[in-house]
Amino acid sequence: MLAEIITIGDELLIGQVIDTNSAFIAKQLNKIGVSIYQITSIQDDKAHILAALKDAERHVDIIILTGGLGPTKDDITKKTIADYFNDSLVLNTKVLENIESIWNQNVGSKLLQVNKDQALVPSKSQVLMNTLGTAPGMWLEKEEKVFISLPGVPYEMEALIVNEVVPKLKNKYNCPYILHKTLLVYGLGESALADRIEAWEDALPSHIKLAYLPSLGLMRLRLSTKGYDAKLLNKEVQKQIDAVIPLIKDEFAGIEDKDGSVEIVIAKQLTKSGRTLAMAESCTGGAVAERFTVNSGASAYFKGGIVTYSTQSKINVLKVSKTDIEQFSVVSAQVAEGMARNAQELFQSDYAIATTGNAGPAKGDSNAEVGTVFIAVATRDGVYSQEFNFGKLRIKVINKAVNKALEMLLKEIFKN
Repeated sequence: MLAEIITIGDELLIGQVIDTNSAFIAKQLNKIGVSIYQITSIQDDKAHILAALKDAERHVDIIILTGGLGPTKDDITKKTIADYFNDSLVLNTKVLENIESIWNQNVGSKLLQVNKDQALVPSKSQVLMNTLGTAPGMWLEKEEKVFISLPGVPYEMEALIVNEVVPKLKNKYNCPYILHKTLLVYGLGESALADRIEAWEDALPSHIKLAYLPSLGLMRLRLSTKGYDAKLLNKEVQKQIDAVIPLIKDEFAGIEDKDGSVEIVIAKQLTKSGRTLAMAESCTGGAVAERFTVNSGASAYFKGGIVTYSTQSKINVLKVSKTDIEQFSVVSAQVAEGMARNAQELFQSDYAIATTGNAGPAKGDSNAEVGTVFIAVATRDGVYSQEFNFGKLRIKVINKAVNKALEMLLKEIFKN
């Protein structure tokens, strides 16, 4: 079963808004065995939308559109869909009641005609009620093809996908089981990793596909397959995982959750063991902490974090030894370890991570070369640190430091 996602909006094409909708939709469809054939972003233009719909209909079974359903004149998706289906717009009283209810509860001002007009939908469509907003979702069918139009507001679209679209698709289609297993590998570049596992990769069964997913300081190896026997597929993929782990034993850091990431793996390990985590960040500016707190449930294990960006704040707030700073520099193992120990004590946590370095382009309060970063991890058994040089590009230094900090913490957790 194939699907295409079409996102509509000039704001996407000029880079004003980042398309997060496609990633969410693709992930949800993948869970129920629907494969994405193509993702297309197009402008708010009738001819462009019609052409995209016609092209998608030739290649896929399911077409999902997001965007262009607002009350203003530039929101033309609904009228264009009606034209595509040789249909007309009719008033849906339930949608109008929903709009009036939302308006009375949250807005307070006069309900304008343009807002009421959002209750107009193609007569051939099934309405997907949007309880979080005024633009309804719409479901249309044509010769066994399904067309779904959703609002572009992310939280509205997400609720409709989860509560309306996915259940209806599961009821309509008998989709295969799609399985992904992703191994987390640190410390090896893509070519070095490929060379090490070449024989194993060559021997993979034809229905199991391997993908290399590199990022700064981290490599993901994703094994993918699909079929109708979930138990057999899981058994076959696990057999391949068991075979490759000995080849990457020193660099292997765990298996990424199906919907998660390395920080989710860490979070689950900490929650399971009842242990806690704290942060003291300098050059990463809170980016390590954000990787955890952006996920719900972080309060179960994340005690807190502190960004001591300036040298003086390290002394005044985090109580790092002024003598260590003067003797070894603010970018040093001694300062990183002091930050980690003091954060651990301040937040009374089991683990603490600390980062200090020169992300560039200037050296700041230290003479250490740009790209130099010290990362420390404190545990109940002690503290240790490592020195790295992540190059000259600021964003690369910061992102590599974040990933390396997560790697060091994960290995420490697995050690215990």
